[in-house]
Amino acid sequence: MTMGSGSGEEFTEINVTPLTDVFLVLLVIMILIAPLIDKSELHIKPPETRHAKKPDESKGISIDIDKSGHVAIGGRTLTNSDPATIQQAITEFRRKIGNKDISCTLNADGDCKEKEVVDIMTGAAAAGIKRMRVATIQASQY
Repeated sequence: MTMGSGSGEEFTEINVTPLTDVFLVLLVIMILIAPLIDKSELHIKPPETRHAKKPDESKGISIDIDKSGHVAIGGRTLTNSDPATIQQAITEFRRKIGNKDISCTLNADGDCKEKEVVDIMTGAAAAGIKRMRVATIQASQY
């Protein structure tokens, strides 16, 4: 691109001012939105099923978690819901029923935290559970 004076000079520089303005606007937006995102408060929103079969309770472990994070394994409420406690409770339950290869059903409240569900899944995997399904109880079912 030739500039006007006829001396044959070419304009080879790019104007970075508009690019800098765009980046500054994006930076301000990210600074304002970042504190609003708290990943520990993510809620589980799996698809709803209306015609699912109920599991055979004699062949598996039923784990329930409510919206406040209280965990019950086989009807027995746990005082602590960390993965190690969950692993120990599932191991005791498996020893009691004498079945080595059992499935596990996790009935989670629709308002519980994802971290709590992941802790239960971690404890179940450490206890040797190979088959697990997660079912949610939605607020519309209360």
